[in-house]
Amino acid sequence: MGENNHSDAMVNRLEKEISERTSFIEGTVANAQDAERDLSSNETELITEARKRIEVSEQQLETLDAARESSRRARKRTDELQKAMAEMRYEVDEGKVEYRSAGGFLRDQYKAAMGDRDAQQRLEFATRAAAHIKTSDVAGIIPDPIIGEVINFIDATRPIVSAVGTSPIVSATWHRPVVSQHTAVALQGTAGEAADEKTELTSQKLTITDLDGSAKTLGGYVNVSRQTIDFGPGLDFVIDDLAAQYAILTENMAADALEATGTVAVGYGTAGNETALSVAQAVWEAVGIVYGVTKGRGRLILAVATDTLGVFGPLFAPVNPQNAQSTGFSAANFGSGVVGNISGVDVVMSAGLTAGDAYLFSTSALELFEQRVGMLSVTEPSVLGTQVAYAGYFDALTINDDAIVPLTAS
Repeated sequence: MGENNHSDAMVNRLEKEISERTSFIEGTVANAQDAERDLSSNETELITEARKRIEVSEQQLETLDAARESSRRARKRTDELQKAMAEMRYEVDEGKVEYRSAGGFLRDQYKAAMGDRDAQQRLEFATRAAAHIKTSDVAGIIPDPIIGEVINFIDATRPIVSAVGTSPIVSATWHRPVVSQHTAVALQGTAGEAADEKTELTSQKLTITDLDGSAKTLGGYVNVSRQTIDFGPGLDFVIDDLAAQYAILTENMAADALEATGTVAVGYGTAGNETALSVAQAVWEAVGIVYGVTKGRGRLILAVATDTLGVFGPLFAPVNPQNAQSTGFSAANFGSGVVGNISGVDVVMSAGLTAGDAYLFSTSALELFEQRVGMLSVTEPSVLGTQVAYAGYFDALTINDDAIVPLTAS
């Protein structure tokens, strides 16, 4: 019975794991589709790992199913043999003692009192007290199951990184050329006033400076015992957690780049008295500032902290009247990533931002560079361990500080 409980527990665990990994894959694809973008490299890697784990779980389910069928056939055969043996014993012992009436029971009591040995034996078998067996008496065969997957509250999505996108890192350091001064064109003549021909035209040189980028190395490692791999959750869970921590750190670095802006903030209303109109006006004002700097280059994104969504969300109900500034926010769309839009600007919620923060920016104002190293492992035979590491290179480069506009409550 204990083995059956263990098998059932493992089947339940594997089926739940397949369901959770399938839901994770579907949710990741849905987030990318909702944002009308391709899967990021981090999402692709996590989906690949999830798919591999699903295949392993399905193979184990097939093995368990075959073992369960063999056990069922053996148990059925055992039950048939036991039933046959019991029937044979009853025939030899003249059947099981069962009184058809109270009169038969009283008759045997009388005979037993008169010294009838057969009546005494029948009464003894019929009235013998059964020994009560409790779970404490059979603790050695009661399973100690683990129900479900390990509960792990972690969000490995990278909303800001996914919205901006990453460029490959091809060198330890690199430079991004930026035009710091443009050429000039003016009316011919002194001080820009019209004049006759042969008056000298205006002249201003084109100046190009560069921004320096460098690959920041991110990584972590653990040493896993062989016993944990063979009898525990294995390496997949550890690798997934390392990859998730890498994702969280890179998202935080992108958020830090936004928070380092020195641009004057735009207010969206008095704290506690914000309205949909005041928020929309602030968004439009920030859009104008960003356009004045970038001249329309890049896509506009409004990145907000988790608590700031609690201010914006209730102001835009998901009913979508014809004169609405937004298609609305729905609390059912729980999770990081694109959660709605205001005046056509996608609103992205990121746990990497500090509480109360909100930034409207152009993707041309912030560039992200990344090269994944991924998982590395080495076996240590002397201690029966496997050392596992996860690493990558990342850098967030602010191209134009003025195109990142904070939104705050006044």
